Amino acid sequence: MVRSFIDVEPDSHFPIQNLPYGVFRPLKGGQPRIGVAIGNYVLDLAQLDSAGYFDQTAVSGKNIFSQPSLNALMSYSRPVWKELRLTIRRLLDVEEPALRDNKGLRATALYLQNDVELLLPVEIGDYTDFYASKDHATNVGTMFRGKENALMPNWLHLPVGYHGRASSIVISGTDVRRPQGQMKPLDSAPPIFGLSRQLDFELEVGCLIGTGNEQGLPVSIEKAEDYIFGLVLVNDWSARDIQSWEYQPLGPFLAKNFATSISPWVVPFEALEPFRVPAPKQDPEPLPYLRQNSPGSFNIQLEVYLQSDAMKRRNRISASNFSYLYWTMAQQIAHHTIGGCNLRPGDLLASGTISGPAKDSRGCMLELTWRGSEPLQLENGDERTWLEDGDTITMTGWCQGDGYRVGFGEVTGRVLPAALS
Repeated sequence: MVRSFIDVEPDSHFPIQNLPYGVFRPLKGGQPRIGVAIGNYVLDLAQLDSAGYFDQTAVSGKNIFSQPSLNALMSYSRPVWKELRLTIRRLLDVEEPALRDNKGLRATALYLQNDVELLLPVEIGDYTDFYASKDHATNVGTMFRGKENALMPNWLHLPVGYHGRASSIVISGTDVRRPQGQMKPLDSAPPIFGLSRQLDFELEVGCLIGTGNEQGLPVSIEKAEDYIFGLVLVNDWSARDIQSWEYQPLGPFLAKNFATSISPWVVPFEALEPFRVPAPKQDPEPLPYLRQNSPGSFNIQLEVYLQSDAMKRRNRISASNFSYLYWTMAQQIAHHTIGGCNLRPGDLLASGTISGPAKDSRGCMLELTWRGSEPLQLENGDERTWLEDGDTITMTGWCQGDGYRVGFGEVTGRVLPAALS
């Protein structure tokens, strides 16, 4: 097995097999720059670039690692990403002396993760949120329309999605304020205005678009994955009481646009290849432009934890898997662009809530408590139907290899009281 000269624990999310990209700033000062995670460290790629370690790559002389986002790097093509990743991996290999034995450069290019601030890694111009989990869509449809009409007529024929709000996407660790808006309780004839009492999380994974496509030129299902730079964890915070009143006929609006959290490390698509698995069988067979002949999913284990201010430790409340998703990332991209839409470097495409068949694999409070009728029992004796002020939600995910993990780290967010005007 390939090993780094930097010691990495077997349960670390960041071995040499991963090498996720991020944007960081040293706590002692300095400008944001691009790095990769390796074990408990961040490797400063701007320092390696200045030292000439990337002179033989396609990014030589482009100054892309001293920028405050990954967008410039993402705008290249997959062959360039692969070449760069192989170069970084070779430099970190235990058998390669170039960086291993350069003590001076190691002292300036390696930071403990505790000594840096992780920033939003991408300038996200557009954000699309899909609805790709059949278990999730069936559960939600059953609650609101009954089991016989759980799935809408179009759901099995296309990846349903909506356009989200890019400006309110925040990095992990950012507090989220409880939203307010219009709601229509069952016991009220007219709508009312007030604080959301049904605040929820949604366990999702997002893919970040690298190379874009020209407007008017769709991306084929066969080439769709070539446009994906990497993946992040996503918490699509949702106000269910606001959503249930506003979403007809055009979908979510204020219920979703107040905050979406993403993890700071972008896991390269290549790092996930060893964990590729088939997606669930699709019936009926999709139309030709959505037919994917190769395995289109990945075995990514996902977990959600809740911790209140009164709890000494966090409680795991959900354990799901990316492979449960009915519609694949390639199908989402092919459908997104079939009408001529142009995707651009930095665009975020989120999966929608990832739920599985078991009760504890449901990916949001709406499902876990069955719309509030089955409260969650927490270890300290508390219970939850919806999120309360002071609750912290933590999501994590990883692929398990033979003696190593390729992980995403975590995405966290704490609920604060509403900011009342």
